[in-house]
Amino acid sequence: RWVELTAAEPDLQLGITWLPVPHYPASLLPDGDCQPIYVDVYLVISDRKYDPEAQAMAEALGTAGTVLAIAELSAKIGSYCVEYCQAVKNARNDIERIRVEIDSLQGIASNALELLEGPRGAQLKASRRLAVAVRGAESRLKRLEIELRPSSARQALSRMRIRALKWPFKSKEIEGVVKDIEQCTRTLSIGLQLDIVVGVLDIDEKLALDKLPTAPGASYDSQAEELSATCLPDTRVELLQKIRAWANDPTSQAVFWLKGMAGTGKSTVSRTVAQEMAEHRQLGASFFFKRGEADRSNASKVFTTIALQLVSHLPMLAQHVKEVIDAEPRIYDKRLQDQFEKLIFEPLLKVQQSPCNNRYVTIVVDALDECEQDDHIKTVVRLLCRVKDIRSPRLKVFITSRPELPVRLGFSQDAVKGTYDDFLLHEIPQSIVEHDISAFLQHELEKIRADYNSDVPGDRQLPPTWPDQSDIKTLVLMAVPLFIFAATTCRFLTQRRFGDPRHQLRQVLEYKTGTGSSEVDLQSKLELTYQPALEQQLTELSPFDQEKVIEQFRRIVGPIVILKSPLSTTALENLLGIPRHVIDGRLDMLHSVLSIPQSSTSPVRLLHLSFRDFLVDPKQQSRNRFWVDERRTHRQLAAKCLALLKQSLHEDMCDLRAPATLRATVDVQKINNDLSPEVQYACLHWTYHTEQAGASESLASDVDEFLRSHFLHWLETLSLMGKAYDSLSLLKSLQSKLTMSCESELREFLSDAARFIRLNLFAIDAAPLQLYSSAIVFAPHESIVRKTFEGRVPSWILLRPHADMNWDQCLQKFQGHSEWVSSVAFSHDSTLVASASRDKTVRIWYADTGECTQELKGHSSSVNSVAFSH
Repeated sequence: RWVELTAAEPDLQLGITWLPVPHYPASLLPDGDCQPIYVDVYLVISDRKYDPEAQAMAEALGTAGTVLAIAELSAKIGSYCVEYCQAVKNARNDIERIRVEIDSLQGIASNALELLEGPRGAQLKASRRLAVAVRGAESRLKRLEIELRPSSARQALSRMRIRALKWPFKSKEIEGVVKDIEQCTRTLSIGLQLDIVVGVLDIDEKLALDKLPTAPGASYDSQAEELSATCLPDTRVELLQKIRAWANDPTSQAVFWLKGMAGTGKSTVSRTVAQEMAEHRQLGASFFFKRGEADRSNASKVFTTIALQLVSHLPMLAQHVKEVIDAEPRIYDKRLQDQFEKLIFEPLLKVQQSPCNNRYVTIVVDALDECEQDDHIKTVVRLLCRVKDIRSPRLKVFITSRPELPVRLGFSQDAVKGTYDDFLLHEIPQSIVEHDISAFLQHELEKIRADYNSDVPGDRQLPPTWPDQSDIKTLVLMAVPLFIFAATTCRFLTQRRFGDPRHQLRQVLEYKTGTGSSEVDLQSKLELTYQPALEQQLTELSPFDQEKVIEQFRRIVGPIVILKSPLSTTALENLLGIPRHVIDGRLDMLHSVLSIPQSSTSPVRLLHLSFRDFLVDPKQQSRNRFWVDERRTHRQLAAKCLALLKQSLHEDMCDLRAPATLRATVDVQKINNDLSPEVQYACLHWTYHTEQAGASESLASDVDEFLRSHFLHWLETLSLMGKAYDSLSLLKSLQSKLTMSCESELREFLSDAARFIRLNLFAIDAAPLQLYSSAIVFAPHESIVRKTFEGRVPSWILLRPHADMNWDQCLQKFQGHSEWVSSVAFSHDSTLVASASRDKTVRIWYADTGECTQELKGHSSSVNSVAFSH
């Protein structure tokens, strides 16, 4: 039996080809414990003329076949290791070392297969370096597989549960075996040059993929999540085993929903799952929602972020995703369903026939309840549950959230029922939760003791017995079921400015009254979690000074916990008008509940959403001295945003000068230099804080004054930020909240401003400075916006164009078709408009902005009718 391996090197001078002859076929070796002898033999073929094309074809087929053989041999050796591990007790460490190295080699081989089956597989199959690598790796693995293969007789005895397997290696031989496998992995990886092929895709693919916006900090291994915890060894054991079993079970549901109340450790489990999946090359993507973190607090970028990560994990998707981006450059602005189908679902369907894709890929989505739009939560659930229809790769989705109503409604949809498994985290038996929290506390308290003792003289050091086991047991009872209590307490103990860890621990234990009872509700647990850190600020202060501290806390920390997206201390200083040293002084005492970076330009973040819940809960007003009036704080923030914008905004914010300057030509760094973080925040979110503040005559007056002076400046700044299309929704949302309570003049201005934006949205987005010229002069003469800002029209416009006297019945023009429009239809929820045209296309538009969200091509003649299905 002859197999021509792919690394044949032609000797052009002699006109002959050297082909390696394979080793003696393993299937023909005698069954038993014999030790085969390997001899490398080479056959000279001299009776045929060297044919480069035939040679290349043979090598291409051989490369793919050999890589597949490596993957199969690795899987077989791995299964042998499992058998030996169960039957041979005194060599488990050696067996595990071999299994780990084999898993690594199998992962490289799987990646190689994916690339060989991908759009650039032909180039790789012709790579002689790869051919040499796979030939050597296969040869080594065949030897190892033969040595590990149990005989038929011993396999039969093993099936009868008679211990018959004998580990074939001595301990001193293991190092050589492991190094041999490592060499295979290294050789194959170098030959394939995975770091280049996977990381540096084709240039046009990379440029196209770079157009997909992603949510910074959303992946489990991002810098934003760098200091976040994972599960300690010997904790969450049964739960993690359950998740692993689900992820690798072909009969399990496609989606696993882990739900639990605040502080029970859902995100820690998510990070652990993501990390383990990544280590086994099984993680396709991860997205960690976080309220108050701009792009992580909504679903607008969830599918673009997941799609880009999937492309990195499954490179064969790149070409298909690129084709979508080329066809629809603004796919990221389309509906969530369109994004999911075009960027994830359809590309996966196109590659699922590849034989190398028969493996498991998991997507991790954490804290779905922190997505701020309830409808988007339900949409995300419905779409992710569709992965059940993708057979290869076998896609799984792991979701965590609180059991909030929007998430429950999402999982109760008819299209979702029967497609998921769920697990209630806080219903794990209390004994297991107590064990896990105890293990966490033991680990963290030992670190606290060691760090403290390494920094103080011997007479101040904590004894090896600190803390007492009785104290740890009390802390456990106080914590159950909230891991966040244990984590916050440990951070609190490290705050040296208040005293040593012994003193801090006594402060915490003073709150133990009433704990240990099953009747203690969640809010009481949160009070136990956060009250010690807050009350510590008032230690040894007079009642008068305590009130000053509490008021300062509300002015500084209150805004931090309700900001739409986090800001740095420098930005907070400029927005709130509070000196930075005052802000820093207050935050210095709150490291156990806030993530406070050393840099004054990095944002201050919540360590856990439950801290915000605790501070703003109306039920706590009488019990919590640090209670934050959410509506009042929103009102203050709205006023601060408007004051900052009045002070900062002006015409031509980035000194573009020429009205025809296109935003796309302006360097992003220049925009960020000219528009400070606090100004960008205020531009985007002053309407949000105004809405949340409720009815207020003084605030309505501020809004009216701001718009009549800076409306055009605000639109220009939004355009420079790339948020022009958000302006209409921001204004409409404000309109719906304010018009019931504000003066008629403001209502009229808001209505006219919405018409003005609709008329000029395309121009505003493309060239911001057109606001002060064409946008004004083409507005109707009786337009309130035109009357208010007509004096801003440049003096070089000497001849004014004709404009209507009043707004006509036309709200907006949808521009794009090149021929007559023959049919128009509204979607059933009135959010979309479809139009059919003689130009052989159908276009889908957003009804509120007039933006074309999709163009459907393919008809061979005019399209005469269009309708939405029910």
